[in-house]
Amino acid sequence: MTKNESVVYKVKVNEFEFSFTQYEVDAIDLVQKSPAEFNLVRNHKSVNAILIDADQSAKSQIIEIEGENYDVQIKDELDQVLDTMGFSTATGEQIKEIKAPMPGLVLEVAVTEGQQVHQGDKILILVAMKMENSIMTHTDATIKRIAVKAGEAVEKGQVLVELE
Repeated sequence: MTKNESVVYKVKVNEFEFSFTQYEVDAIDLVQKSPAEFNLVRNHKSVNAILIDADQSAKSQIIEIEGENYDVQIKDELDQVLDTMGFSTATGEQIKEIKAPMPGLVLEVAVTEGQQVHQGDKILILVAMKMENSIMTHTDATIKRIAVKAGEAVEKGQVLVELE
């Protein structure tokens, strides 16, 4: 399996969710007619689409197809990892928890409860697969609760720190 075949995008269109590999995306017969107009041919059917609005930071678009608008949100591998850690690039929601991105061993906790932290501050160091991974905060917040301690083994998705 090549790298392109293993890259998976999560796509949400209105309330429906889909997954596509990079290989499947590359195989689409898509023609850009203008900066906002596209033509897609799939299963011998031609579909015209117009890009109505795009929010690059939220990775969301509104696309019109045959007079109907669709809200499309696309998450690549990084977005999906950030979601599992409790971060979200697609929403402006306040981050309440920092979760373990992978199973590992907490080497060091660099914060204390009640401490003010700022975007980019190191929260803790997690050792996984013989590598030290610094877990940082992606927002300004106050440490509400530290759920782990140095020397503790954690599972993927386990809450490490709660923020307020």
